[in-house]
Amino acid sequence: MDFLTILQVSDSSIRLAVPLLLACLAGLFSERAGIFDIGLEGKMLFAAFFSAAIAYVTGSAWLGLLAGIAGSMLLSALHGVASITFRGNQLISGVAINFLAAGLTVLMAQAWFGQGGRTPQLSGDARFTEITLPFAEALRDVPVIGPIYYELISGHTALVYVAMLCVPLTWWVLYRTRFGLRLRAVGENPAAVDTAGISVIGLRFAAVAIAGILCGIAGAYLATALQANFVKDMSAGRGFIALAALIFAKWKPWPALYATLLFGFLGAVAIRYQNIQIGNFTIPVQFMEALPYILTVVILAGFVGKAIPPRAGGEPYVKER
Repeated sequence: MDFLTILQVSDSSIRLAVPLLLACLAGLFSERAGIFDIGLEGKMLFAAFFSAAIAYVTGSAWLGLLAGIAGSMLLSALHGVASITFRGNQLISGVAINFLAAGLTVLMAQAWFGQGGRTPQLSGDARFTEITLPFAEALRDVPVIGPIYYELISGHTALVYVAMLCVPLTWWVLYRTRFGLRLRAVGENPAAVDTAGISVIGLRFAAVAIAGILCGIAGAYLATALQANFVKDMSAGRGFIALAALIFAKWKPWPALYATLLFGFLGAVAIRYQNIQIGNFTIPVQFMEALPYILTVVILAGFVGKAIPPRAGGEPYVKER
């Protein structure tokens, strides 16, 4: 494998890791506050549909992004009301959101556009285009540094850079702000937070809202940047892979980046290297495509017992009187 091929695979890894990273950070905020969110998949799918639909109608990818965030936050509010206000089972609420999004997006797409449950192709300003960073062309021919800057760092859409900036921002919010301290405390000991006069319900709703925003960006990225339209079930299990990456990262932002890049790398390898020949044996294409999902199962089987989630995770809080 030559240097250029390594850069191209790495570039693809970053592009494929972005929706996983955003969904993983969404789950991190939610679960750090004690709210398990199995509905990441559904929120991404809902956001992907609304972002593609509004971007097509208005011709603006940025308006599509806002619509995607709004759609995702709508489902986040539903999850919050069910699991926080009414103290329902958080896992069942998340599963219900996934089913709702899977069916409703296809129904609305068919009703609005009549193209078999998909939206029309996006073009021009209706989709996010690649950004060439300053001096990328000038440094292109500089050995080693030039190709890395031109091929790997430059040439991504705005949402890729937003996703990467979300990692240090998440770390700063969680570990360097009063809000982050309280959010983490709510996931560990909500009674202590309540005793200090801080609203447990308010903090949990705030965490769920942040998760909705991040899932909205992830879904918009799928439909208006990584692809150029919405198709049925286009999230393709990414929400569940993000949850596996979150467990692998032990609910920490920087390890979440590394975990999602690993999944992105496997996806890039699966796309680029198919029908690999080892002696007289050819590795099936289906096996390469299943690699990220196989890793998900391995991580869930091998790391769930070792990774310790927030102690109050999944438990509705009942205020003592």
